[in-house]
Amino acid sequence: MKTYQAVGIGNAIVDVISPADDSFLELMGIDKGIMQLVERERGELLYAAMQERTQAPGGSVGNTIAGLGNLGLKTAFIGRVHDDALGRFFEATLIESGTDFPNKPVAGGELPTSRSMIFVSPDGERSMNTYLGISSEIGPDDVADDVAGGTEILFLEGYLYDKDKGKQALERAARLCRAAGGQAGVSLSDPFCVDRHRDDFRRLVKGLDFVIGNEHEWASLYQTDLSSALEQAAQEIGLIACTRSGHDVVIVRGDQDVRVPVRRIVPVDATGAGDQFAAGFIYGLATGQDLATAGRMGIVAAAEVISHFGARPEVDLLALFRQEGLI
Repeated sequence: MKTYQAVGIGNAIVDVISPADDSFLELMGIDKGIMQLVERERGELLYAAMQERTQAPGGSVGNTIAGLGNLGLKTAFIGRVHDDALGRFFEATLIESGTDFPNKPVAGGELPTSRSMIFVSPDGERSMNTYLGISSEIGPDDVADDVAGGTEILFLEGYLYDKDKGKQALERAARLCRAAGGQAGVSLSDPFCVDRHRDDFRRLVKGLDFVIGNEHEWASLYQTDLSSALEQAAQEIGLIACTRSGHDVVIVRGDQDVRVPVRRIVPVDATGAGDQFAAGFIYGLATGQDLATAGRMGIVAAAEVISHFGARPEVDLLALFRQEGLI
């Protein structure tokens, strides 16, 4: 018996969310709709410029693990926060939601807890400006054998490849999980992240059980059109899932090629859509659902999170799955 059903490893980030129109983004030099890494001084400037701030624990895989906790799985998150107000907030809210946080806040040192200033446009698009702080210091020593090796499913955050120590932590966690008989998968995270580390990603995905990404990330990984990219991915990876804005989700495993239709809705805040798709999809895998049902679970979870501000579900996802006839 495993201690956990799902464990994630990634950047432990507190999201600070504020509405902003396009003129504000232009004034502040913010590129709309993408995630940018910023230095501490730039982060403090953007934080001071925010109005009507909403604070929530975040981080891509952290959001996914929170979604899986909402769905009732036994979960844990491997991350690194400072022993400051934001770090204690991150730890407390994670534990309150039922997810273990094995790595206690780090006392001392100069780097604060990571935070992402997210500006949400009237069309629901989010522009993320992330100061990594102490989460960028996560390394292999932060990965406990009994956590990474004690889970049925491990979900890795591709963003960790931006730092050598993070890459080592991610790869150590994957080795421990798979050596103990678990399944390990990764989120491709961001097309620009894939661009920065393409060779490493190409090597990594061949040794994993599943990979989740959107159309831009898959195309970036293989430097070709989406159709050709997915064809090549299916030959190298056991299970792939590709989300496409406004189009069917594509899921491929062996000779199974499943297309799951989406229901178009106008987002209030698109933050966390991919993270919660991953939560629903991984829940389907963890509970033995067929690929179409797992994909539909991901779509329902994503639709819930874009209906409000914040990157984590606000209602009982299992109840939504029951309403949709998925369980």
